[in-house]
Amino acid sequence: MPGQQQQPRRLDPDQMPSPIQVIGDDKRNRSGVFQSAPRGSVPPLITTPFVCEDQGNSNPRFIRSTMYNIPYTNDMMKQCHVPFALSITPFAKLNPKETQPPIVDLGQLGPVRCNRCKAYICPYMQFIDGGRRFQCCFCGCSTEVAPEYFAHLDHTGRRVDTFERPELCLGTYEFVATADYCKDNKLPTSPAFIFMIDVSYNSIKSGLVHLLCQHLKDDVLPHLPRETGATESEIRVGFVTYAKELHFFNLKSGMSQFQMQVVSDVEDVFVPLLDGFLVKLSESEGLIESLLSQIPLIFAESRETEVVLGPVIEAGLDALKSADVTGKLLIFHSSLPTAEAPGKLKNRDDRKLLGTDKEKTVLTPQNTYYTKLGQSCVAAGCSVDLYLFPNSYIDVGTIAEVPRITGGGVYKYTYFQADLDGPRLIADLRNNVSRQIAFDAVLRVRTSTGIRPVDFLGNFYMSNTTDIELAAIDSDKGICVEVKHDDKLSEADGACVQAAILYTSVSGQRRLRVINLAFNVCTQLSDLFRNCELDVLINHLAKMAIRQSLNSNPKQVREDLMNRCAQVLACYRKNCASPSSAGQLILPECMKLLPVYCNCIIKSNLLQGSTEISIDERSYTIHTVNSMSVKASSVFFYPRLLPLHDIDPDSVSIPTAIRCSYEKLKENGVYLIENGLVLILWVGYGVSPDWVQSVFGVQSAAQIDIDKTTMQDLDNPLSRRVRGLVKRVREDRGRHMKLTIVRQRDKLEPVFQQLLVEDRGSNGSASYVDFLCHIHKEIRNLLS
Repeated sequence: MPGQQQQPRRLDPDQMPSPIQVIGDDKRNRSGVFQSAPRGSVPPLITTPFVCEDQGNSNPRFIRSTMYNIPYTNDMMKQCHVPFALSITPFAKLNPKETQPPIVDLGQLGPVRCNRCKAYICPYMQFIDGGRRFQCCFCGCSTEVAPEYFAHLDHTGRRVDTFERPELCLGTYEFVATADYCKDNKLPTSPAFIFMIDVSYNSIKSGLVHLLCQHLKDDVLPHLPRETGATESEIRVGFVTYAKELHFFNLKSGMSQFQMQVVSDVEDVFVPLLDGFLVKLSESEGLIESLLSQIPLIFAESRETEVVLGPVIEAGLDALKSADVTGKLLIFHSSLPTAEAPGKLKNRDDRKLLGTDKEKTVLTPQNTYYTKLGQSCVAAGCSVDLYLFPNSYIDVGTIAEVPRITGGGVYKYTYFQADLDGPRLIADLRNNVSRQIAFDAVLRVRTSTGIRPVDFLGNFYMSNTTDIELAAIDSDKGICVEVKHDDKLSEADGACVQAAILYTSVSGQRRLRVINLAFNVCTQLSDLFRNCELDVLINHLAKMAIRQSLNSNPKQVREDLMNRCAQVLACYRKNCASPSSAGQLILPECMKLLPVYCNCIIKSNLLQGSTEISIDERSYTIHTVNSMSVKASSVFFYPRLLPLHDIDPDSVSIPTAIRCSYEKLKENGVYLIENGLVLILWVGYGVSPDWVQSVFGVQSAAQIDIDKTTMQDLDNPLSRRVRGLVKRVREDRGRHMKLTIVRQRDKLEPVFQQLLVEDRGSNGSASYVDFLCHIHKEIRNLLS
């Protein structure tokens, strides 16, 4: 990189800001209880274990911001170059010691809200006129309090029932919605899941159909989501199999045998039965069991290699609409839909285009069919999850449009083999159906006067400029919202944001979850830079880069990211740092990792087109990152690298991570690296034979079976400790990561090295040292 010639050997990698040190310091200083009370409090890092005590600001698991001190004018906002963005994960998984947001039922009165801007009542609303009216903290309008909601004020002007009402004292709570909040003023019923299984030759041969049918009954269906305290799930289930035609199954309770009905007209699919297609698990248990044992036998001789996909989604959508319910389609699909039918695709696999100006032609959808289908699904509250099992190109860039628009997920198991990949598929499926989920949701963000939400990033649909529509949203999905200045803010009043999500719960109740956050307003840039959160900024920049990469060329996207990084740091240098020589690089404390993290975005599969990576893999990464919460994106861009060779077998804690650089590895070491999607165990060739014997049951590293994806169950403390660690690392993530074992200098080592993000990339991308030199040069150019 330019700029290196003048200053050889100047930068010692150990002197450069280290993510490990920053994460470690925050854990030491900020673990324990986080009280959300003072407005503008910066929460602990996403990697720090904390328990939030909600005192009027929302738990940071639900909402985080790039800044907690907002500049008071638009000019100051522009000058700092830090975008004001919120990352919202409305149904994030809580720490077991935290309580779920309470549900407030105000009966016929329904949720209390401001007359003018329609914001919901929250702790920042001011009661006036003896409690007969309240003044909105968002728009300033005063609204009359309904007689049944009235309470007197105490001597400080607070309602006497403040601490008995969650909506007056907490940052996050839920309201039970009335019929006015429902489609056609009709309260919804419980949602449904439809399992749609590809039974073509490929799926039978790989063992997929057999494995799914074997495990659905005992390992997946018993985990369907249910309300807290409920004994069984209210969710109904249905089953469809397909290749070139579709087969529906009637499971009406009371029948002695299930019935199969075939739909062969794929040009105009319809659901051949209404009664008996969607059933409750407890009522049709025997029929479901018999169906799942029969499916592999019915299709055992299948020679069909052509499959359809469009009609399958259309049929699932039609089934939910006909039953008048919302829900989710879980589609298990193996190959490019080339059969003559709606949604038929052609093969446009051309790896050479990646990294060129033409790459967007293979990363964006090849036609509008799946985009329009996704929009129809959203309108009906039908979310789609695709489980893909391709042995060749399947065009994720086109078919993932449906999950993208409906808030669904894409799971990909390339070259699927039931014995090796089965445990991962079943774990993913069980996690997907059991985690907290909301259906047919609409999210709206309101802000106090002077700021307003202008841009929305993530996997969802918007038919207007304010409402984010999600056919479903689960505990792992995050949405990014950029907020812009409209007008001057006041330091005394601060600023507020309220995200309200209207949704149908797993038991079919219409509810509103309200998430509130209050900010300080500052007149000094130094206050802004002292109260930023870098992980949220990186999540936002990555999602902006995704959008840009689908519209412009890759070189431009990378350069824009570097420029943004340099501009932020140059502003800090110019306005907040004490005068010092131009040769010194000065970084703000809470943004000192901005260069290393920006470089991680640039180097990731998200933006780098190298011939090592397929077009489908690239599209899959784009889809996955676009819906990531801050928790998922922080480890995706800077992976966690854990040394295992010297762990204490009797300890239970996770060892301290080390920096992602090959120089930090020892030849006699063993390391586990993970980024939330990939899990690799790297074994140095000098590792002690005792260690290998205890963990792998063989004499030396050379004898380890690297095709295995599970660790042997050996009866010794070290083996139990290593397996326990792998299990804990997996439990911490939304997806089940398959374990890959890589020996030093093996052919798979480059895959491992790609995760060592501080080093130079195999595709020529810059190391952290080079990137920092380059950014430093850019900052000096901007300042001069």
